[in-house]
Amino acid sequence: MEIAPGIRRLGHDSIVNAYLVEDGTEVTIVDAGLSGLWNDLPAELTAMGRTLDDIRAIVLTHGHSDHIGFAERGRVERGWPVSVHELDAALARGEVPNPAKGGGPMRPLPLLGFLWWSLRHGARTRHLGAVSTYCDGATLDVPGSPRVTLVPGHTPGSAVLHFAGHGALLVGDALCTYAVTTGRSGPQIAPFSADPQLALTNLSRIEGIEATLVLPGHGLEWKGSPAEAVQFARSEARAS
Repeated sequence: MEIAPGIRRLGHDSIVNAYLVEDGTEVTIVDAGLSGLWNDLPAELTAMGRTLDDIRAIVLTHGHSDHIGFAERGRVERGWPVSVHELDAALARGEVPNPAKGGGPMRPLPLLGFLWWSLRHGARTRHLGAVSTYCDGATLDVPGSPRVTLVPGHTPGSAVLHFAGHGALLVGDALCTYAVTTGRSGPQIAPFSADPQLALTNLSRIEGIEATLVLPGHGLEWKGSPAEAVQFARSEARAS
């Protein structure tokens, strides 16, 4: 699904998101969702006028299993390099336990819907056999040249990627616009965060980034600035 010129989202809904970002004739995948989203790659690439041969890299915003998805398959079968922040590399390789400390408030129907969606889209994830790492402040040598900002809290290595040429900030789970545990929409701290308060505090790190589109790991795109999304998330946190 086209989100903006040069950016497409895999799948027909926005429960778990993976994105294709085009730069010239080459493509970067940001997050690999769940393994079943692999099946959506050919059609989305065709809609861009691209093929699997045009993908140059997978960049993960963090090491949770619902963002690793098909990354290992892409690495092994296609040779696509996969990278994640250095603080989440062990998590992406499955060497340490998930640091999440509970999902927070939950409502049965949205949670069951998420679990059913996950089962239909490949809930079992292959951890990465190898992964390269990036650091805070780096500009990555992949199509679109995203700049990294570390926003720890959801995980220690949770990061956002600023594709300045697209006016887009891909935030992973530093923010979500749909809570899979409650069904609540709008910018907010994502469920299953290791330290929700730290995640909220560290949103100050993205307020000054100039973008007109915020793309989360869960939920629809936010058409506005990161500062506006952060303000909304803080209001939601105060109200909860």
